[in-house]
Amino acid sequence: MPRTRNCYDPHSESPFRLSRSKIDMFLRCPRCFYLDRRLGIGQPSGPPFTLNIAVDALLKKEFDSYRAKAEPHPLTVQYGLVAVPYQHAEIDNWRNNLVGVRYLHPATNFLVFGAVDDIWVGADGQLHVVDYKATSTAKEISLEDEWKIVYKRQMEIYQWLLRRQGLPVSDTGYFVYVNGLKDADGFAGLLRFNMTLLSYTGTDDWIDAVLRDAKECLCASAPPQHHEGCNWCEYRRDASNAELIEARPKEPINQNAEKAI
Repeated sequence: MPRTRNCYDPHSESPFRLSRSKIDMFLRCPRCFYLDRRLGIGQPSGPPFTLNIAVDALLKKEFDSYRAKAEPHPLTVQYGLVAVPYQHAEIDNWRNNLVGVRYLHPATNFLVFGAVDDIWVGADGQLHVVDYKATSTAKEISLEDEWKIVYKRQMEIYQWLLRRQGLPVSDTGYFVYVNGLKDADGFAGLLRFNMTLLSYTGTDDWIDAVLRDAKECLCASAPPQHHEGCNWCEYRRDASNAELIEARPKEPINQNAEKAI
């Protein structure tokens, strides 16, 4: 049953909360975005990535210990990066999924928000958005996989949000990738990781136009057409078509024809 809370009302003057992940949903499929944010019909959620969440929590604790000392983490030293974890009164709120970094976008009245993993400050005073990623792969760690455009947009939105707090944010952000190793002889209650630091130079000049397009989408009286390439749209379309075929009246069986055979 569709939910009614947190759905967009074109006639409301109250700011509408729009998360970083919902902006990405709009970019992937405007129809799914409309069904979710306007009609309250969300995509089914999968199980939580509890191991990834645990890794994130441990990384935060580790980098926080260097934040308290105002010292660089060994990973940044290893890569020759002169930066330390950023100290700010709002850092815990900015990393809280229920709060995050927020900005009220005047043109759309969207209260845009997103929770960063970390922020580092360089010797020049510029801030670098940092995102933690956990994986387990034999492939070289990179940002070149096509689906990782989601990660890049995520970082660019964080950069955009922090700039609107009046902060000096660098175009260069960093991904701390931890890769679970599978070459040990056994588990023994331990999982070892390699840590890799990847830099990414982002641009946030696309965000304002996308927010305006998202607003126009939500104000429409009907959802957009099926989005080609969207697995959810294809599933809904194919399931609906199959149900229509199944619901058609069945032709009666000719008993005489059966006996003749």
